[in-house]
Amino acid sequence: MAGPLKPNDPDRREDPNGGDDDKKRNPLGFFSIVLWAVLLVFLLQMCRSTVENAAVQTVPYSDFYQWVVKGYVAEVKLESSVYTFTLKEDAPPLKELLDQMEDAYGSGALGGLFNQFDRQDLENAASSSIKFHVGPVPYEKLIDDLLENGVTFYSDPVTQEEYMVSAVVSYVVPIVLMVVAMLFIYRYMFKKMGSGGGFGGIGGVGKSNAKVYVEKKTGVTFRDVAGQDEAKESLEEIIDFLHNPGKYTEIGAKLPKGALLVGPPGTGKTLLAKAVAGEANVPFFSISGSDFVEMFVGVGASRVRDLFKEASKMAPCIIFIDEIDTIGKSRDNRMGGNDEREQTLNQLLAELDGFDPGKGVIVLGATNRPEVLDKALLRPGRFDRRITIDRPNLAGRLATLQVHTRKIKLAEDVDLNKIALATAGCVGADLANLVNEAALRAVRKGRRLVTQEDLLASFEFVIAGSEKKNSVLTEFERKLVAYHEVGHAMVAYKQKNAEPVQKITIVPHTEGSLGYTLLMPEEDKTNLRTREELMAKITVSMGGRAAEEVVMNTMTNGASQDIQEATSIARNMVAMYGMSEEFGMMALGSVRNQYLDGGYGLDCAQDTAAVMDKAVKAVLDVCYKDAVEVIRANREDMDKVVAYLLEKETITGGEMVAILEGRDPALVEGAYTSTRAKPQLPGDVEPPARHIHIVDEPIPMPDPSDGAAEDEEAEKDTDGTPRDSGE
Repeated sequence: MAGPLKPNDPDRREDPNGGDDDKKRNPLGFFSIVLWAVLLVFLLQMCRSTVENAAVQTVPYSDFYQWVVKGYVAEVKLESSVYTFTLKEDAPPLKELLDQMEDAYGSGALGGLFNQFDRQDLENAASSSIKFHVGPVPYEKLIDDLLENGVTFYSDPVTQEEYMVSAVVSYVVPIVLMVVAMLFIYRYMFKKMGSGGGFGGIGGVGKSNAKVYVEKKTGVTFRDVAGQDEAKESLEEIIDFLHNPGKYTEIGAKLPKGALLVGPPGTGKTLLAKAVAGEANVPFFSISGSDFVEMFVGVGASRVRDLFKEASKMAPCIIFIDEIDTIGKSRDNRMGGNDEREQTLNQLLAELDGFDPGKGVIVLGATNRPEVLDKALLRPGRFDRRITIDRPNLAGRLATLQVHTRKIKLAEDVDLNKIALATAGCVGADLANLVNEAALRAVRKGRRLVTQEDLLASFEFVIAGSEKKNSVLTEFERKLVAYHEVGHAMVAYKQKNAEPVQKITIVPHTEGSLGYTLLMPEEDKTNLRTREELMAKITVSMGGRAAEEVVMNTMTNGASQDIQEATSIARNMVAMYGMSEEFGMMALGSVRNQYLDGGYGLDCAQDTAAVMDKAVKAVLDVCYKDAVEVIRANREDMDKVVAYLLEKETITGGEMVAILEGRDPALVEGAYTSTRAKPQLPGDVEPPARHIHIVDEPIPMPDPSDGAAEDEEAEKDTDGTPRDSGE
């Protein structure tokens, strides 16, 4: 619910005389509307008269009288204010006028238009359409001269009633209609946009566009937000204050006026803000920072004032400004500045200082670029708290998947822990999309339950796109892609600190890849990685190019993405992580966009940057050398895996391990088995315990007095033979 207060609103101001402020209008406003209507009607009448008289020629009375006497006039309409007459076709004055028109049409841009008509057509049109006006002069013999020269003259009879009706229709009715229309537009704008004078009130230009959700209408609570336990704990105090403000004011504490939600896109900043309002059961004003920006200077500031004015009427409430960096950027004059944005920011700062925190108006802001915000906006007393909403960890991703699968029908084989492990680095929006794609895939396959295969396939669809059904590769290209992908998998399998291989495919996908090797982590490694793990990751990325050179003796552009990923990791190791011998613990760069692309800028001299490039290349060379050694040492095993991959086009990590161990890969069960999964082959299933024997005869209780016999029996099996000590 947004806009002005309703008639039954308790905050609505009542007039002492019984009428409210909305109905009590300034009488000057109505008279101004009437005055404007009268002026508009008179202007329209003048325009109409001007258009009607555009083809009428005004002549002196002397010329008119001479033309009557000479017999040039054909017809005269006698009126009290003007005489209107036409000339005969052969009248010399009419011919002179036609000559002037011919000269005008025959020269310049109008010449082509005149050539389309002959002179006879022009004379016929002129004699019937061109009229002349002359002012009346009292002359008694005019009627006799008209009769003597055969001129037709007449005058339209107009009664007093007809004159009054004509005046009313021409002037009064248009004025009334204009007044009614303007009053209707005025009242509609007043009700729709709320009262407000000046330029900002016209058309609601200066009015706030915030969407208002009254209590319980956000439809979101903390139960719908998962994976952000730390952020929810920080916001629970705000909810408690809105519920029990007296508990804090009694001790003299003041609630923070604002809280800034910071995090990457898709982590649930807007959802968390709605959950705060849903938990507190208070009105929730939601607006984006771009809604304040207009081409007119001062409109954004007007909207900020209107937003806080409406919020103060509905206090306690929550104001949520999404993408606040749109209006909250640092003020500077290096590029000329932006007057509209800076005025909007100044007004926001003034409103944050001005409102009383005891009313319970809480301002929540969300951004993924906190580094560009103005320092005055972040100081204590405005946005006091900074709540980081980062990418969820393993437990957070598992809880998020449980929330998004709450209404999804899952099969018994679904293991959300495995999906949570596979989606390291994903945010809540990615997980929601993954679950939805899995449900759509289950429907396409004709199933009523979502299986584990659907979830993993949807994960692959998100990262690699859908399969290209009509893509055709030559045998050489298929073999080259197969060795490239198996090179990644073989290096990953032989590396101690690398992630296990989940799947290998040479089927082209829409994201531009001709194939890919899917690695699945066994534990959450999003925040902390050792140098050995980073080096192993670079080595795995180099495995595809190493296989191309060692086996096929060539290079392809298919390794471009692998090279970019490896170079990025190596550059971070040198510039950010202090993992190079040349620079040691020296930081050569700083993060610029922490929550967007994670890029950084160099904070060193150009000579130092050149040395850094050499250090990066040294790291890449070491990893590439290791990858080549792995490929050469396992060439025969690679040929076996490639042959099977060319036949099946898609294999699992478990099938690859079965080939390397000499087992039949067709007996490996499971569509997604990694290289570190324990093989579960038919016939290899062991009983839960080896030395349990089931008997159907009663076992006698031992004699307590015969302890020696009991100890001797304990050293033998049930068949009487001594038990091996190693069992």
